[in-house]
Amino acid sequence: MFDTHCHLRFPDYEPLGGATKVLDRATEAGVRGAITVATTVEDALLSAKLAESDVRLWHTAGVHPLYADQPGALEDLKAIAERPKCVAFGELGLDQHYAKPAQHIQIASLEGQLELISRWRRDGLAKPVVIHCRKATAELIPRLNDSGIPADQFVFHCFTGTPAEARDVLDFGAWISFTGVVTFQNAPEVARAASLVPNDRIMAETDAPFMTPAPHRNTKPNEPKFVVHVCEALAKIRGCTPQAMEEMLDANAERFFGITLPDSPRAF
Repeated sequence: MFDTHCHLRFPDYEPLGGATKVLDRATEAGVRGAITVATTVEDALLSAKLAESDVRLWHTAGVHPLYADQPGALEDLKAIAERPKCVAFGELGLDQHYAKPAQHIQIASLEGQLELISRWRRDGLAKPVVIHCRKATAELIPRLNDSGIPADQFVFHCFTGTPAEARDVLDFGAWISFTGVVTFQNAPEVARAASLVPNDRIMAETDAPFMTPAPHRNTKPNEPKFVVHVCEALAKIRGCTPQAMEEMLDANAERFFGITLPDSPRAF
């Protein structure tokens, strides 16, 4: 197993011994690695340093829409993205669940990053893009399409939308990644969406420290070790064994992010 999206720099992990201890517990559960995802320019730099300290960890470079009012200099993301363990830009996107930051601030951050990423790709710095989309699918997809970045270079992480919204993302040509929400009994529409995604465009994550999957929903913070339960849920939804699902998810993560997972025991 591989956790394609978590936030190991968040202070939630300090009482648990920090990122190394969290990753040790993940390894014991058969999770062979994780990507710690940036939320601001400063966070991206610190995430890079953290990832470079552990063979099981990679990182991204980007500004989360909910931090669009405190992003730092977007141009500074290039140097971070050039570091050897940076596997993607992001997370970036739009969030219409919260009133702040205002949409015009989020849009400015999104479009600024897309413009830079498109330019850097033309200069040879071509990495995929992790997308945050909450209640904003209809507004976001046209902006991604206009960026000129190939659709198959985007992954909509932490998908919590409807089957119809999943179909919109798939028709656009992007990937979809699922969190512990797919295990929640009060989110049947997410489970239905998970049944629609082609085998070669699906991934799994925790988005830790948030949204711990069942049967550990009351455990906080969420940890990368719990991504195994996302895999189990996806296997049940899609009618395959956890072993087959794990192999599919690992292969997809390696292909999308351009990484090779450590040779360590699998979860299933």
